[in-house]
Amino acid sequence: MAQQKLLLIPGPSPVLPRILDRLAEPTVSHVGPEMGADLKEAVVNLKKIVFCERGEAFIVAGAGTLSMEMALLNTVAPGERALVLSQGYFGDRMAEIGRAFGMSVDLIQSRWGTVVSPDELAIALRKAVYRVVAVTHVDTATGSCAPIEDYAKIVRPTGALFIVDGVCATGGIPERMDDWGIDVVLTAAQKCFGAPPGLAVLVLSERAMDKRKSMPSVPAYYSDLLRWLPIMNDPTKYFSTPCVNEIRSFAEGTRVILEEGIENRFRRHGLFARAIRAGLSALGFTFLTDSSCLADTLSVAVYPEGVEDKAFRGRYAEKGVVVAGGLAQTAGKVFRMGHMGNLTKDQVEFALGALEETLADLGVRREPGAAVAAARRILEGRP
Repeated sequence: MAQQKLLLIPGPSPVLPRILDRLAEPTVSHVGPEMGADLKEAVVNLKKIVFCERGEAFIVAGAGTLSMEMALLNTVAPGERALVLSQGYFGDRMAEIGRAFGMSVDLIQSRWGTVVSPDELAIALRKAVYRVVAVTHVDTATGSCAPIEDYAKIVRPTGALFIVDGVCATGGIPERMDDWGIDVVLTAAQKCFGAPPGLAVLVLSERAMDKRKSMPSVPAYYSDLLRWLPIMNDPTKYFSTPCVNEIRSFAEGTRVILEEGIENRFRRHGLFARAIRAGLSALGFTFLTDSSCLADTLSVAVYPEGVEDKAFRGRYAEKGVVVAGGLAQTAGKVFRMGHMGNLTKDQVEFALGALEETLADLGVRREPGAAVAAARRILEGRP
C-alpha cells in the first residue's frame, strides 16, 4: 500500500479507524433493526450537535450540494423571493441552484476574504420582501466565517426563514438553531463530522417544516423532504434505498463528537486554528481572509514570493500532507488547509514540520523549527 498521507484539504477530513470500521461492516438490510438503530441515533445526535430540541433531521444519500438544493426546494414557494448572502464560491452556488429551479433569487456578494455585513443585510431587508434568507457559514473557497448569529437577529423580525449552509462548519463551529433562530442547517458528512463523504444532511426547525407542509408540492421527487420524513421517524419504512454503510459510519461520527463534548470540540477547533495560523505566519505566509472573519475550520494561506503552487503542493504531498489549491480567482495564489473534524495535536505539529521541510526543499529558508515552536506556544497556552 502507498504511504497514507495526512489529508488536510477543506474536506474530506481524516477519518478515525473506529468510524472507518463501521463503514467496513457487512451491509445489512436498509429496513432492518441494525440500520434502524443507527439512523435513529444519528438523527437524535445530529439535533443535539446543532442545538435543535424540536424540528426534524434528515440524512440522505448525496453530497452537500444536494443539501443546498433540498433546503431551497422545500422552503421557497412559487412566487416568493429569496436572498442569498455570499462570501465566495459556495454562496454563489446557492444562488445558482435557486435560479436553476426558476426561483427569484437576489444575491449580495462580499469581496473574497470578507463577509457581508449585518448592516448590508438590514438594508436589503428594508428594500424588499424576502421569504427566505440563505448564507454559507464558512465559505470553503475563501475561509470567511459569516456572523450568522447577528444575521439571525436581523432576519427573524421579518418573518423570513433563515437557512445556514454549514457544510464547512457544523460540528466544529457553533450553530445554535433554537437559541439563535436558525430555521435550516444544511451540511454534509465529510468535514467537521469526520465521516466519509456521501451523505446530504439537514436539520429543519418546526417553522421550516410547517412551511414545507403548507406548500402543495415541490419541483422534485427524491429531494422532497416530506417523502423522507416517515423514514427518518421510522427507518423500517421504505422510500428509497439509503446508503446503509455510510449512515452507520456517520452515526459513529456523531458519537465521537458527543463523547468529546460539543463545547470542547468547538474550543479545540479554535485552538488548532490559532496554532496552525501562528505556524504558517512564522514561515512567512499571509492569509486571504480578513482577520475579522477567520474560520476555525480552514485557513487560506497566500504564498510568499517565489513559492509556486503546484511545486509546493506536490512536494508537500511527498512529505505526507495533502492540501488544496485555490478556487477561481485565487487559483495558483493560495493553498487551502483544512483543520477540522478529529484532527490531533500531533497531526498539527507533523503538518507544520513537513511544511517547513517542503519550503526548504524548494529553496525557501526559514528559521529551523519556527513553525512548530509558534504552534506549541498556542497549544500549550504560553505567551
